[in-house]
Amino acid sequence: MSAVGKPLLYSYWRSSCAWRVRIALNLKEIQYDIKPINLVKDGGEQNSEEFKKINPMGRVPALHIDGHTLIESMNIINYLEETRPERALMPNDVLKRSKVREICDIIVTGIQPLQNWTLLCELEEDKRNEWAQRWIDKGFEEGTAKTLDDKPGTSAIFLDPGLGEGEAEQYLFAN
Repeated sequence: MSAVGKPLLYSYWRSSCAWRVRIALNLKEIQYDIKPINLVKDGGEQNSEEFKKINPMGRVPALHIDGHTLIESMNIINYLEETRPERALMPNDVLKRSKVREICDIIVTGIQPLQNWTLLCELEEDKRNEWAQRWIDKGFEEGTAKTLDDKPGTSAIFLDPGLGEGEAEQYLFAN
């Protein structure tokens, strides 16, 4: 935790997973400090002994809050939603909440892991964009990514960081 008692987010500026948590913290107006973790320099700070004590998985984000360290963006966002219900990110309607979780699961399990730099590096360089686009399209065309309401919320948090400018809107407002 930072010196003033604010939550401390271990983050990398290009990580869509960490970006999700930053968006949620900001939408909920939660003041926090950031500890940058460079995932590239010198083999990546996430692989250091020091960081592995914070997150044994060696990934960002990690959020130290309320005396606990939480990992994984969906878990962190759920914790924030459950412990700080003001400025809710989830709809009140049970079915709509379920649909938001569905969208988030599609992104977290079926799209984002297949865009991971470690995986993309296993592909020939000229095939990387094609691979990434294939799984983005598959997730949204075969999945159920549709807008639920017009306010920023959990589904938007998961859509925006994972897609390029204008792509989230293409899928959100397709129907």
